[in-house]
Amino acid sequence: MSVLSGKKILLGISGGIAAYKTANLVRLFIKAGAQVQVVMSPASLHFVTPLTLATLSKNPVYSTFYNEEDGNGIWNNHVELGLWADFMVIAPATANTLSKMANGNCDNLLIATYLSAKCPVYFAPAMDLDMYKHPSTIDSFQKLKSFGNIMIPAENGELASGLSGEGRMAEPENILAFIQDDILNKLPLKGKKILVTAGPTYEAIDPVRFIGNHSSGKMGFDIAIEATRKGAEVILITGPTHLSVQNSLINLIRVTSAQDMYNACHQYYDEVDVAIAAAAVADYRPINIANHKIKKNDAAFTIALEKTKDILASLGEVKRNQFLIGFALETENEIEHAKQKIQKKNLDLIVLNSLNDKGAGFGLPTNKVTFIDKDHNVEPMNLKSKEDVAIDIISKVIQHYNA
Repeated sequence: MSVLSGKKILLGISGGIAAYKTANLVRLFIKAGAQVQVVMSPASLHFVTPLTLATLSKNPVYSTFYNEEDGNGIWNNHVELGLWADFMVIAPATANTLSKMANGNCDNLLIATYLSAKCPVYFAPAMDLDMYKHPSTIDSFQKLKSFGNIMIPAENGELASGLSGEGRMAEPENILAFIQDDILNKLPLKGKKILVTAGPTYEAIDPVRFIGNHSSGKMGFDIAIEATRKGAEVILITGPTHLSVQNSLINLIRVTSAQDMYNACHQYYDEVDVAIAAAAVADYRPINIANHKIKKNDAAFTIALEKTKDILASLGEVKRNQFLIGFALETENEIEHAKQKIQKKNLDLIVLNSLNDKGAGFGLPTNKVTFIDKDHNVEPMNLKSKEDVAIDIISKVIQHYNA
């Protein structure tokens, strides 16, 4: 999964020969999972057609303030376009367009949209060598950088004039990589590695039956995904679940039993900065596992159980400087029991779930949690989607490193 997945990208195209490359750029943004809206300068219409870009982006392309359709005027609202975007990318950015951006010369829809944008703005210059080196162009670069705009450096190569040198717009693949790297490097958990456990564990009775629980694993998966959105690399250790994830920042490890999860956690624990134990690990397992399916013969059947290893407590015992977060699912004396777990298991934070709260528990899209830290500060939260709870949990991690 790309860091651009689910993001809204406003692509501004100005009138240079490099505009022909923007069809491929739109395709790459879409492939990365982004939504794309294209705004063109009037001059760019000579180099690439709106129909091509509309087909690839699956959105109408705008180039004028006003459209006349069937006798009815339609106003293209540059303010709405600017506010819609998570990122604005202007490519190619010609010397003329860069000068207008730098000086607020608002004579077309593209510049008006740029001036209305509240999001990060990237620009990819494209022009001939002498234009690229001209003091007025360099002045435009400096002004735009002072505004907080991010320049995607031009590349060396053959130019439209027949000359060879600096000024060639960066290739679409390089623009995509530059933006992704820039976003990742600015994320608050960049460089951090987080271990997350998720799902149930299954403890075998015989080759057919097992002891398990109703955990879907969704909470842990949502935490892992949110951690990557903030730049972290994640090791996600999950028990049996139908959930899956395709994300280059997530190393997904599937296990079955509590012992399997214990082994995997300890294999990776030394290399992580944070561990979030969201899995619903079985507390007991059968002492003896039958080699063959147990036949239904007697009216009553007894299984002797033994305790499984307490994964969270074992991580707390060997904790060095990891930020360790546990979960507690309680039905009575919730706060008191959760505080005891913090001390007993050497946790930094516990996420308390109560089955007494409507909308919380296994198999639901929502959760209602209470945060309790190692100083016993209690912070109850409202009922939220599990995605939003994951955001709150990762925010606690970010706060820890910003403290």
